[in-house]
Amino acid sequence: MVSNAPGSPTLHSTAAMAVELTGITKRFGAFVANDGIDLAVRRGEIHAIIGENGAGKTTLMNILFGLLQPDEGSIRLNGEATVVADPAAAIKAGLGMVHQHFKLVPSLSVADNVFLGMEIRRHGLIDHAAQIARTQDLSKRFGLHVDPTERVGLLSVGIEQRIEILKVLVRGARTIILDEPTAVLTPQESRELFQTLRSFVAEGMTVIFISHHLEEVMEVSDTVTVLRNGRKVATRPTSELSKDELVRMMVGREVSFDRRPRAALGGDIVLDVKDLWARDDRRLPAVRGASFAVRSGEVVGIAGVAGNGQTELAEVLSGLRPASHGEAWLKGQDLTTLSPAAIREAGLAHVPGDRMVRGVDRNASIAANTLMGRQHRAPWSRNGMLDWKAIAGNAGALIKGFDIRAQGADDAVKRLSGGNIQKVVLAREFTNGADFLLIDQPTRGVDIGAQEAIHDEIMRQRAAGRAILLISVQLDELAALADRILVMFNGRIMGEVAGDDADEDRIGMMMAGVMPQLEPA
Repeated sequence: MVSNAPGSPTLHSTAAMAVELTGITKRFGAFVANDGIDLAVRRGEIHAIIGENGAGKTTLMNILFGLLQPDEGSIRLNGEATVVADPAAAIKAGLGMVHQHFKLVPSLSVADNVFLGMEIRRHGLIDHAAQIARTQDLSKRFGLHVDPTERVGLLSVGIEQRIEILKVLVRGARTIILDEPTAVLTPQESRELFQTLRSFVAEGMTVIFISHHLEEVMEVSDTVTVLRNGRKVATRPTSELSKDELVRMMVGREVSFDRRPRAALGGDIVLDVKDLWARDDRRLPAVRGASFAVRSGEVVGIAGVAGNGQTELAEVLSGLRPASHGEAWLKGQDLTTLSPAAIREAGLAHVPGDRMVRGVDRNASIAANTLMGRQHRAPWSRNGMLDWKAIAGNAGALIKGFDIRAQGADDAVKRLSGGNIQKVVLAREFTNGADFLLIDQPTRGVDIGAQEAIHDEIMRQRAAGRAILLISVQLDELAALADRILVMFNGRIMGEVAGDDADEDRIGMMMAGVMPQLEPA
């Protein structure tokens, strides 16, 4: 329950503050996740909280929402000293939280998910018509554009996030916390989300959001708080800051995302895709006649709005989805005829777009996850027996080499942040000795410093002669890394752009299915 707590010093003794946290400290054993953090969030503003993985952002928000209790410090909500004992108390106090990993029931409709646990009843039965009408009203009011009658399991990730926001709104939230809200969204979906957030503020609501994407922070937020190593570095009006200043405050050093210099290395063809077709889960065409090649020492990028066949293309190449027609040759072997294990043996390493579903066993240790796919090889396996000393030693080296923030190789992956889980996948796949790297969304949910390190590693793999197919919804990432960029729309490859000449407007037109007019010679 929410109860009044003894008065304590506040950052601003004014009723204009929606949230005031003072001296918040949270320890997990010897690790200090939050160290005396003060935070003041004004009513009617969009307040961004940024910092690298492990900076303490999510822990701080979990304390505010009652999922964790602070070891020290106090909370004031709307000027009132408050103890938030649990999430139910937080909701009662007008707080709502949309988590990075959604909690929806796929078999239920949108409206049933929105009202799950607080169903509208009439004569003892669930009033589905009333729930649909209420969901539709909220959807229209805030521009969320969902069909209340659709089954959630058939919807895109972007629509699922809107449903999570509706769940928060229907429970009466006036201050909404969003944890990495754009990590699973396309650029277009992100812009729609920002419009929704602005509509919240226009109605006097308050938004707190955690993000790794500085362009988004600069675009949508009024105020920014930067955390580093569990401490607050600064709180500043966004209008007074540049992207470079934010990066320096987050990381403590300069970080570059300029186009990586490279020598021309394109050698022999490693992957040769010919007229490849595949169907989606609804048995509809998802990849339509894709043809392209990737050479050794080359990064080929795939750009496109999510849902235009990129996922299905990656699944066919990795053996996770059958091709309905066509071929994909990897060093003389047609991948469309091989099992996933045989494809890996043929020389493919795969960083999947959804790390939690296909990248890791979240309940297993870091050591076990770095072993996957190589458990039958020496030196990790001898005479059919696993050598756990060698496995732990290898995992320890990967933890150090890829800067995985963990207590040790025995840590369960589920205890890691999303960015550190991604590093576990990258560490395993990038050290697998494969000739062809299939990399899908390598920096999704990864902090700024780690993004730079991942980009550097991709370029090192290129320099070592690997052939790399890089799928990303971030055009700036493709522009920084790719030698060539292929643009997909509705399952087809619309065209190709040289990485040195990547033009966002031209690529954006092709992503929308429009071929730009070429300038006359």
